[in-house]
Order: sequence, then structure tokens, then C-alpha cells
Amino acid sequence: MKCMHRLAVLLCGSAALAFGTDLAAVKNVYLLKMSKGLDQYLANRITNEHLFQIVTDPKMADAIFTDQIGEGFEAKMNDLFPPPEPEEKPEPPPKPEKAEKGAKADATASVEPIPFLSDTVNKLENPSSMGTFGRAKGTVFLVDAKTKQVVWSTYDLPKDATSKQLDRTAFDIVSRMKKELNRK
Repeated sequence: MKCMHRLAVLLCGSAALAFGTDLAAVKNVYLLKMSKGLDQYLANRITNEHLFQIVTDPKMADAIFTDQIGEGFEAKMNDLFPPPEPEEKPEPPPKPEKAEKGAKADATASVEPIPFLSDTVNKLENPSSMGTFGRAKGTVFLVDAKTKQVVWSTYDLPKDATSKQLDRTAFDIVSRMKKELNRK
């Protein structure tokens, strides 16, 4: 029984890897704005190493570089790639109202729902305006533009926000990615 369970887990794991997006399949990338301007340094290093083609139109990208995932990232992805709008169904014609007797019909027609009995709305209008709270600083993700699966990630926290250190961090990130691509 344990043997079959292990075999099933192994097959499911290998199937997930087979259907997942492969880093080698990524050709065009779009960079979302990152903290301290790291996206600019990454774009420079990626271009100089001829690792990927940097595109300025997200719709042309195979994958997207970001330094955060979660609600803010999902909101940004929905801005860049809006979901298709549902088809509008024609509304049925209004049903004719039956006339009730005199004042009783007038009294019920003017009653409106009481607002404090409606659903409470306590939702964040724009999750991307949350700032950097909860952001794992130093982590960079490469996310497939269509499936929204993380294709690759690394952690490299710059020591400070100087240009020299950000360029060094971008160099390290691109070097790791280049090594990963050469392994495959």
C-alpha cells in the first residue's frame, strides 16, 4: 500500500513538472516596477547578457519579472491582462404589475430597503495600493504571463540602495538564471 502511495505521489509530481512552464521556453520578458529601481538594473543586465528579449508591451511577454506575488501582483496582472468580459444576456421583458386595491399598492410601492440591513462592504478597493507591507524584500520571481505560475525565483537582498550595489545584485540574479538555463 505504501509503495502504491509513493508511486502515485511520484507520478503526480513528475506530471506537474511536465506540464509546468519551462524556463528555457521563456523568450520575451516584461519587468514590473521593483523596489529601489531594481527592475532597471535587471533590464540592463538581461539585455547585456542576451538572456531574454525585454519587451515594453506586457501582452508580448512570455513571462513577467516581479519582486512580489499575492493580491497586489494579481491586481496588476488583471490590469495588464484584463479577463474577458462575460457576454451580456438579454434581459427578460418586465412583468406587468397587477393592480392592487388603492392605498395598499401605493404604500408597498414606495418602500425602499433599509441601508443598514444590506451587506457590509469592507473590501480594499485597490490591493496594489497596499504598499510594501508583507513583501518579501530581496526575492525576485519570474511568472508565466498566461498561467501565472512561478517559473523561477531567487533571493538576493541588496546590502544597500546604492547604484553599485543594485547593479551587483542584478548581476548576481542574472548569473544564477544563466546557470539554470545552461543546466537544461
